[in-house]
Amino acid sequence: MAKKKREHKLWNEFKAFISRGNAFDMAVGVVIGGAFSAIVTALVGILMSLATWGVPGGLAGLITVLPALPGSNQAGIAGIGQVFNSSELTQMTITYAKSTADVDITASDATFVQWQQQLTSKYTLHGGQYVWNSAAFLDWGALINAVISFLIIAITLFIVVKVVNTLRAARLAAEEKAKAKLEGEKVEEEKPAEEPAE
Repeated sequence: MAKKKREHKLWNEFKAFISRGNAFDMAVGVVIGGAFSAIVTALVGILMSLATWGVPGGLAGLITVLPALPGSNQAGIAGIGQVFNSSELTQMTITYAKSTADVDITASDATFVQWQQQLTSKYTLHGGQYVWNSAAFLDWGALINAVISFLIIAITLFIVVKVVNTLRAARLAAEEKAKAKLEGEKVEEEKPAEEPAE
């Protein structure tokens, strides 16, 4: 009996919580926030394209590769190193085949594509540069992207909050005015009627 009563009380508390306006407002806020995120991402992409128009590879290319520590696996492949330009991919594929298996290949060989796939699996393309997967680097593009995203979100939320607060203040002022007018009319009605002079 006591257990049923506790479960019933818990269920009633849960229903009261879920039907409270705040829970629904929060759920609506989360859904709108998710949709708003897509807009911000698109806007940041447009701004980044404009801001990094002259940078080869765009923001993804704004990296600084740190020098490899002696004896670490950060140095890359012998003859290639930590970084090479994407325009050098063909030459680096030939160098990779020669340094790893002592095989002489050309771009027209049947095995060239396989060697190239092996090479590109060990490097990651950042803008116009291939960087050794184990290399340490500073990703300035990601930092700039995060800062600009933050600024866009902050400015947009500031504008939204400002508009909502202005509308709320206008509504409260209108309610106060209506309330004052209503109270003024009540005072008029409560005044005793003056007796006509004889």
